[in-house]
Amino acid sequence: MSLLDMIGPVMIGPSSSHTAGACRLGLIAHHLLGEAPRKATIGLHASFAKTGRGHGTHLALIAGILGFAPDDPRLPQAFEEAKAAGLEFQFRDVDLGDVHPNTAHIDLHGETQHVTMQGSSTGGGVIQVTQVQGLGVNFSGSSATLIVRYRDAIGVIARLASTIAADECNIATLTCTREGRGGQALLAVELDHEMSREAVDFLNNWKVTNWVRMLPKVMDG
Repeated sequence: MSLLDMIGPVMIGPSSSHTAGACRLGLIAHHLLGEAPRKATIGLHASFAKTGRGHGTHLALIAGILGFAPDDPRLPQAFEEAKAAGLEFQFRDVDLGDVHPNTAHIDLHGETQHVTMQGSSTGGGVIQVTQVQGLGVNFSGSSATLIVRYRDAIGVIARLASTIAADECNIATLTCTREGRGGQALLAVELDHEMSREAVDFLNNWKVTNWVRMLPKVMDG
């Protein structure tokens, strides 16, 4: 645990878990979409649903979806900023089961892209992303993170690791889930730094991949 984890993040808002963490969850969704957001449906679970408005959770999530960081002075005007940017949004109270009480499920549309993600704000502005495009993941946003959706096949992970190494990146953590043998799979790889644009384009051109995102870190590790 770092000193920042103990004293809390630099942020706009009354609560590190309900505001800074919520903003970072929205920011992850923003980077996953990869284009300007046009419509967002956000499910709020448990504590997020019950106390979110008083703690600025709704504003923070929209701010993150727009691409704002937790210390962005525009955060308190996020709804007005969303209207100006052409972003429609709605919130719903949802029961997501046995997950952290500060959890949100985000369904986000752009002009051509659509992503879903689920994540929790676990305290002190720290987050954990647990689902992307309906498949389980486990990353915190404190490292650059490569997300690859692909058709499950022998050797894909090995080839991916070789590509990462050839790009002079180092793997910190790796999680992989799949719908079933030969079905859709999702890989989340936390890296010491972002891969080059050329390497990401190379992965996008694989026959087995159908969706690749290189996410920047959204908090200090």
